Amino acid sequence: MAEPAETHRSADVERRTAETHLRVRLDLDAPAGGRAATGHGFLDHMLEQLVRHGSFALEITGEGDLHIDPHHLAEDTGITLGQAFARALGDRRGVQRYADAWVPMDETLAHVVVDLSGRPYLMFEPGGFEGDAGGFNVHHLRELLRGFCNHAGVTMHVRVLSGLEVHHVCEAVVKAFARALREATRVVSDTLPSTKGVL
Repeated sequence: MAEPAETHRSADVERRTAETHLRVRLDLDAPAGGRAATGHGFLDHMLEQLVRHGSFALEITGEGDLHIDPHHLAEDTGITLGQAFARALGDRRGVQRYADAWVPMDETLAHVVVDLSGRPYLMFEPGGFEGDAGGFNVHHLRELLRGFCNHAGVTMHVRVLSGLEVHHVCEAVVKAFARALREATRVVSDTLPSTKGVL
């Protein structure tokens, strides 16, 4: 097997709409670290989990129309984050491509599977969880992940096998998402992981 090529995959993306303004700086090959400052405490907490468990350098700053609700901010954060990953990954040559992760959090068990296929698709099965954590609920989480998949060109399946508390459900899903991304984006060869010759 060929040795993985040296890489430095990074991107800087800014998105401004009438509803939100976000900036994402991503470096997949730098030491893990960064910060999240979107103006929504629980969303920032989830993004901090993404940084810690994804083991990449990520900074997300911005603001949104939180006087309405977190929907637009969650969706546009996912879109901007997805655009940054798409740019940083380039043609995706050499990446692991497929990965999954299981994460327990007390009574909750979440499973996330990703494929850096170039084809956006989200299968989201959180169960019938209601309620919110700081105004953030599983529907906002779905919009975050859907925005990411649509703009990163990623297929993702999310399942919550058990859980009672929405904070735990959201956090377990994001941690599993981060760990799966970490493995899928890892450079393991110098070939394209597809018989099509393109991802």
